[in-house]
Amino acid sequence: MPEPACPICGAATAAAGVKRGHRTAREFALHRCVACGFGFVAEPWTDYAQIYDDAYYEGRGSDPWVDYAYEFEHPTRTVRRYEWRGLARAVAELRAAPAKWLDYGCGTGGLVRHVRAEARYEIFGYDTGAWADKARATGLPILNDAELARHEGTFDLVTAIEVIEHCVAPLDVLRQLRRLLKPGGLLFLTTANADTAPRNFPSWYYVSPEIHVSYFTPRALELALRQTGFEPFPRGVLAGWDDIVRFKILKKLGVRNANPLQRLLPWTLLARLADRKFGLSAHPLGRAN
Repeated sequence: MPEPACPICGAATAAAGVKRGHRTAREFALHRCVACGFGFVAEPWTDYAQIYDDAYYEGRGSDPWVDYAYEFEHPTRTVRRYEWRGLARAVAELRAAPAKWLDYGCGTGGLVRHVRAEARYEIFGYDTGAWADKARATGLPILNDAELARHEGTFDLVTAIEVIEHCVAPLDVLRQLRRLLKPGGLLFLTTANADTAPRNFPSWYYVSPEIHVSYFTPRALELALRQTGFEPFPRGVLAGWDDIVRFKILKKLGVRNANPLQRLLPWTLLARLADRKFGLSAHPLGRAN
């Protein structure tokens, strides 16, 4: 049976191994493009109600490193607040003027809550499922599908933080994000850099095939952005990057709560070292054509 073509550039792909799911007994076949390096799960699990159930949001699902329920209940304690603060600073560097902002795939709405408290931007979230409903019930402006469609072409900025790797059809999602933005609007997304994956691709820490089904290199993301109505441009190390990386490090160490002692660590240096190893800032951003 022939290998599938790359969903991003159409080139040939090669088998990249298999990995067993965390919650299921199923083995997932992985492929990588020989041209742009894009990696993907060939036959992904798409029972989203089961994948993104309460267990997932409570850190008992396919990604044991997250606990969105705790972040929702304790937004001032969680180490995730470092990421929220860092993203707000990065956006302020890129878009200093007041703007209409959408956080796409906002989960329990933590970033939306943080930015609203600063009262600098008009921000909305978008997500689906029971936890989006819970966030909406607290008064956060979390849009549903029908509401989101009514906002097409009105946003100055869209963030998609660790979202694109969950998407079976990432080009379709990027096209949707382009429709939501005004011409000249900014797309700020984050995802791991598949150029830093080991030769044994299934052993890469980011390969969690029940939930992560698309793995981008900077080259693949650049091609994807160009195909979907964006002009890619270099991200570089932005203001707030040390806080964004601080959260990622603490999360992987299993640290749940922020505390004053964490300030004693040299986060700027640690963030630079982590970025050198994992290439987090190598991915481009997109400006809507």
